[in-house]
Amino acid sequence: MLAEPIQTVMRKYGMENPYELLKDMTRGKSVVTKDDLHVLIKKLKLPADQKKKLLDLTPSNYIGNAAEMALTKKYLN
Repeated sequence: MLAEPIQTVMRKYGMENPYELLKDMTRGKSVVTKDDLHVLIKKLKLPADQKKKLLDLTPSNYIGNAAEMALTKKYLN
């Protein structure tokens, strides 16, 4: 669930292949832990404030763009 915001921030800062990086990190694992994600985030070449935001994310405090989608006409049929 938290792969989306990690990939989005990586793309924002011009990092190459964010999807593939996360896919490679998670391949073969039945569970990806908080620690797994934190190790990855800490290694990324991102500004410290962006790393902090990513490290503070949890599934319960991240909703992506769901609120926008729910309120935006273009997403409605």
